[in-house]
Amino acid sequence: MSLTLHTGYLPGAIGRITELHARYYNARADFGLPFETKVARELTEFCERYDPARDGLWLVLQDGRVQGSIAIDGLKADSEGAHLRWFICADALRGQGWGKRLLATAVDFCRQRGYGKVQLWTFDGQDAARHLYESAGFRLVHEASGSTWGREVREQKFELHTGTVP
Repeated sequence: MSLTLHTGYLPGAIGRITELHARYYNARADFGLPFETKVARELTEFCERYDPARDGLWLVLQDGRVQGSIAIDGLKADSEGAHLRWFICADALRGQGWGKRLLATAVDFCRQRGYGKVQLWTFDGQDAARHLYESAGFRLVHEASGSTWGREVREQKFELHTGTVP
C-alpha cells in the first residue's frame, strides 16, 4: 500500500472526493442526495476556477486512487478569509496521521499566501475533525441550527487567525 500526497487536480478527483463525502456523511449523519449534489457542484465550480497562486487542493493517493482530500478556496480570502473545504479521509486512513498532515499542509499554504484568516463550516458531532481543527488553532466562532447540508443540524463556523496580514 503506497500512500502519497499530491498537489492539485487529477482526473477522477471530483467524483472520488464527492463519493468519499457522500458515503461518510450518509452513514454517520444521514445526509443524502442534496448533500452529495452540493459537494459535487461546489467542488466542480472550485476546480473550474482553480488558480494555484490563490487556491490549494491536496489529495492523499493510495496506489493512484484518491483516499483523502483538503482544499483552500482563496477566492474571498481578502474579504472573508480563505475557506477550508472538502477535508476528508477514507475510513482505512483514519488514525494514521493523514488528516493532521492534510490540515497542516492547508494551513501552511494559507500562511505562505499571507491569508490572515482561514474559516470553515462543519456541524456538531464531528468530534475527531473538531479535535484536529482545535489542535491546529481553529476556534468556534458561530453556531446555529441550519440545513445547509440537506437536513437540520447544528452548523458550526470555525476560524483560524494565522498572524499574517493580507
